[in-house]
Formats: sequence, structure tokens, C-alpha cells
Amino acid sequence: MLFLEAAPDPSESHDRRVVYVNSKKELRTMVDRVERGDMEGGITVIGHDFDAWEAFQQEHDFVLAAGGLVVDEHGRLLAIKRLGKWDLPKGKVEKGEAVDMGAVREVQEECGLQRVDLKAFVTSTWHTYERKGRQHLKRTDWFLMRASSNEALTAQSEEDIEEVRWLDSNGVRMMEADTYPSLLPVLKAWRALSA
Repeated sequence: MLFLEAAPDPSESHDRRVVYVNSKKELRTMVDRVERGDMEGGITVIGHDFDAWEAFQQEHDFVLAAGGLVVDEHGRLLAIKRLGKWDLPKGKVEKGEAVDMGAVREVQEECGLQRVDLKAFVTSTWHTYERKGRQHLKRTDWFLMRASSNEALTAQSEEDIEEVRWLDSNGVRMMEADTYPSLLPVLKAWRALSA
């Protein structure tokens, strides 16, 4: 779902369905339909006379996370395999911790790296999940980083990480076929940086 304050420009092509909601109740009904699979595809949500994005946020506990797009001296991307799916190293930012430093810490902890050089902010992603009966809204800020393939990689098993591996371009394509949909725009943003 994409939240906008006004209708998209009709002169531009859009592949998303635009849904107008008039109240928090209508928003909740629409979100329930999306979660049940009754509404598929990309959806743009626009609140009529109220801020739909703010209302959506109020129904969730906010979680801030950060992760790394870590590249080695050969241009390979660092990936982890967690619970049978390919992923990127990331995790929750600790209270009082700078987001970029949280991203570096998570990469170091999950992959066993000692030296990780922070380069630049890349993008943010959002997703929702339920835990212990409560709805959560997680924003993950992604950062470009550099590390050396000369360092040994160690999977953080306490975080259910099964494998840590440097992936070449074929490996990244393999990852894209077996990863979470929310990571695809992150990988696309990373590719745009390296083009």
C-alpha cells in the first residue's frame, strides 16, 4: 500500500489501484480486505478529509530497524539465509542509538564481521506484522557499506541465521527468486547505485 495526500497525476502512467477512504473505519475495512487477500496488486490509499497515513500509523506499534547493503572489494553483495529464505542483514535499532550505527552493529553481529565501513543511506522500506496479538509497523533504513571478503563470516545462530555468503550477480538473481517481496526494491536501489 502506498499512502498519498492527493490523487496521482493523471498524465503519468500508474499500475496501482487508487482507493479513497473517508474515515478510520473505512481504512480499517480496506486494510482487512488487503490482509485477507481480497484486494490484490498495488494500492494507493488517499484519505478524504483526514490523514489516512497518520490513522494507519496510530493502529500499529512503531519499530525502527536498520540494515546493510554490504559490498566487498569484488563488488559482491553480502547476504544471509534466515529461516530458509535469503535476506539482508538487519535488525532493530536500540534506544538512543543512531540509525546508521545500528545498521553497522546489526551487520557485524549477524555476519561476524569486525570492520564495516558505512558509505551512504540508500532507501527505506516499510512493512507490517503481528506479534503477540499486536500490530507492528516496521521502517527499515538501508545503508550502503563496504567490508573485506578476507574476514571470516560467522552466522549468528541465535538470530536463526543459517548461512552468510558473498553473492556475485548470479547469486543476487538467485536471492531475488527466494526472498521477501519487501527486499526487491532495496536490491533495485542497490543496483541503481552500482550502475
